[in-house]
Amino acid sequence: MAAPGSHTRRRAWPLLFLAVLMFHSLAIYLFTRGFLLTRTELDVHSHRDDRIGISPGCSSWPPPAVDRLVIVVLDALRFDFVAPSTFFQERQPWMDKLQVLQRLAADEKTSARIFKALADPPTTSLQRLKALTTGGLPTFIDVGNSFGAPAIVEDNIMHQFAKNGKRVVMMGDDTWIQLYPEHFNKSYPYPSFNVKDLDTVDNGVIEHLLPSLHKNDWDVLIAHFLGVDHAGHIFGVDSTPMIQKLEQYNRILEDVIDTLKSLSTSGGPHENTLLLVMGDHGQTLNGDHGGGTAEEVETSLFAWSPKTPPNAVLSVLGKNLCNADLHGKEVCVSTMQQLDFAVTIAALLGIPFPFGSIGRVNPELYALSAGTWDNQQIGANDCTQQNDLEAWMRRYAEALCINCWQVKRYIDRYSATSVIGFRAEDLNHVADLYSKAQANWSSVLRSTCPVETSSQDELKECANKECTSSALRLQIDAYSDFLESFAKLARSAWTEFDLWLMGIGLSVMILSVSTQACMLVKLNIDQISEKERASSSFIPKNFFAFALVAIRAAMAEGRVANFLLATSCIASVWHSATKGKFIIEEFVFLLLNIFIRFGIEFGMSKQISGSIISNDHPVSIICGLFGSSFCSDLMEIFPIISLTLVAYIILKCISYAISHRFLKYSVMSGSILSYIFIAIHWASESTLLSHTKATRETGISLAPRLVYTIGGLSLAISAFYRLFGSTDHLKMNERITSLSAVMLCSWSPTILILLGRQGPFVALICMTIAWCIIKLQQKNQRELKLDKGIHAADSVSVTQWSFLAVCLFYLTGHWCTFDGLRYGAAFIGFDHFHIIRQGLLLSIDTFGVSHILPVLSLPFIAICWYNSASKNSKVNDATVTRLIQVWGLFAPKYVFDAIGLLLTDLLVVLASIYYS
Repeated sequence: MAAPGSHTRRRAWPLLFLAVLMFHSLAIYLFTRGFLLTRTELDVHSHRDDRIGISPGCSSWPPPAVDRLVIVVLDALRFDFVAPSTFFQERQPWMDKLQVLQRLAADEKTSARIFKALADPPTTSLQRLKALTTGGLPTFIDVGNSFGAPAIVEDNIMHQFAKNGKRVVMMGDDTWIQLYPEHFNKSYPYPSFNVKDLDTVDNGVIEHLLPSLHKNDWDVLIAHFLGVDHAGHIFGVDSTPMIQKLEQYNRILEDVIDTLKSLSTSGGPHENTLLLVMGDHGQTLNGDHGGGTAEEVETSLFAWSPKTPPNAVLSVLGKNLCNADLHGKEVCVSTMQQLDFAVTIAALLGIPFPFGSIGRVNPELYALSAGTWDNQQIGANDCTQQNDLEAWMRRYAEALCINCWQVKRYIDRYSATSVIGFRAEDLNHVADLYSKAQANWSSVLRSTCPVETSSQDELKECANKECTSSALRLQIDAYSDFLESFAKLARSAWTEFDLWLMGIGLSVMILSVSTQACMLVKLNIDQISEKERASSSFIPKNFFAFALVAIRAAMAEGRVANFLLATSCIASVWHSATKGKFIIEEFVFLLLNIFIRFGIEFGMSKQISGSIISNDHPVSIICGLFGSSFCSDLMEIFPIISLTLVAYIILKCISYAISHRFLKYSVMSGSILSYIFIAIHWASESTLLSHTKATRETGISLAPRLVYTIGGLSLAISAFYRLFGSTDHLKMNERITSLSAVMLCSWSPTILILLGRQGPFVALICMTIAWCIIKLQQKNQRELKLDKGIHAADSVSVTQWSFLAVCLFYLTGHWCTFDGLRYGAAFIGFDHFHIIRQGLLLSIDTFGVSHILPVLSLPFIAICWYNSASKNSKVNDATVTRLIQVWGLFAPKYVFDAIGLLLTDLLVVLASIYYS
């Protein structure tokens, strides 16, 4: 019978791990509060009757310049999807597909323009739509809301549309409905989060877009396509589905433009309509977005007005970046900030600017509307002797005057109400720029319109000195300086860190990790045997392991973990070579590590999951030797073969590891069924086999759900067995091995099906390396001639296992960025989005091979050579103690991976309760 003290010690370990979890949570909370500051959202709105009262030339919101607005959003529209390929060093297959936009930009220079639109990160769709409509800057703290977008409370152009009588029709991405549930006169939303579905949303938009253009029941039409975004996520940019989508969009846009042209005659419904074709963000070549790289923040905006402005518009548009297209025609491209979108749209439609907008009315986009050149809208008391350009410049300066007043009003309100405002010196600088600009406005009005106070001689003198245009240009520059200065200040202030909170959080983290390290050192010193202590390799091995963990904690990149794993392998091979030994497990370990390195480098997951394999991918070598058809067949057959081998190994492990008959056969039957359903699911997606519609739908949708259900039932049986099953007759190592095997068999099928066809191959790599680690430990045990009693954990082996977990994370196509999430995995077996269900599947896919399986499989490493251990309390305590040592060494590598750290701690707490 075990001593009471041993039971007490075993019960104390879960409490200790729980305390570590709480300290880590506190540290991460404090650090995150300082690192991810949020911008204070003001629930204040602009109104039509706001009294601006700055000067006679700037006393009310700008008059409308367009009657109707058509906004076509092509989600994840890269800049090189729109701009001609001649603007880039190398022509790529996805370029020059939107020919209709390039043709208009070349043939109708005064009414059509391509813009490079620069977004502010994070470049997730929710943040971009929120920023586009509010005119503010997004914050990283809101990224989690991308899966359940809350209604926006800040002032925005959608609110201003509704309050000022603008009728809005929306079709496409249902995120608009989540953000603005009560702002549309008509809406045709379609679910947006099933990234495997390239056509449902787009087909819905196509169904309603052209018929809506013939109707007069709207003022603003928003059509949001998603096919390009989804094609990028699943197949990447350089893929056939992406090119097909772009070609489809070109045909749709041709129809839209032809319709607008046919209805833009004098008195027609689209005589004064403005068309905008735009992206909300870009995407990487892998089809991902969310970060701040150039590919992600650079998107495109195309503007076209059926009503042509005067030629003077070319003086505003300029020719900063022009090049000949493939047909030899000149195409010019401008650059604008997406921050300017909301206020520019408000100025064009003549509605109040959103209260929190900090953008600038973009001069080029504003000038493309022929309505801004209409001199008839200038009142009787205004200038009467100005040319087209001068009249436009005055109108634009008046819009900027109101623009600056609005931003200054926002600055004052934000500084008075925000907990974390702006620095006093920065506010003084911005206020000084504003005062100077406004002080000069009255004199500019007198110089540009002296008819109100001056004689005809003064008018002629002013004209002779060309003071009109120069004064207006200086005033426009003054307003622009103020707006750009505050935008720069806001970008820096809303990404500034609270160093005090970060310091406190980091201190708490260092304290908790140091305490954990001291516990491990004491545990190792207390438990090592005399033979281990006498071994010359004991201290260097432990120092080597802790050094690797420290380096890993400071560097969170997959290549670093792979390099450290390779370093440990090479050190082991070198150590054996100096003794004249050749150990096959060490060479197998090293070769697999080399393969993992190439898998990480070439992004194996993205390439294998798509239908197109890039030229730099290793699989392309096989395709080149044996042909593309052989390569395609190999990609279909090899996963099934690998899955069969994985299933065989798992079943053999179950037969040896689980001794309880009911538990063994229930887990074994569940595993067999799960792997059969996985094979059916992949076969249903295969192009090698012909399927009926019912068979295909069953394989694609029902089979994954059955895998998830079986996994959940296995977990329930495991928990029931742990709580109510009798385990007193089992040895400690047998009980832990049995429980660990059940847990792994419950999780593995779900993780494999979420990983896709690469899953079985990754599982084989993981199993082989685990076998190598265990065999090397056993050989080390025999070398030291240790008995089967108490001894310290093999820290190097545990460190290698932890590095392998990190490598598998990157090998399976994950990255530690928002665009590294494999959104498609969340919809395996499902077509519609549910935040809890899809969030859970996405979490399992993200952390399955890097956290869940590695942590739950640690008992195999901890007790690999206790095969003949007795049931006495001394050995039982040694088994649990060794398990604790292993987990203690395993956890600290995630110190700087906050979510991973907390998940690791939580799994350790649950596992310590489950296994103890």
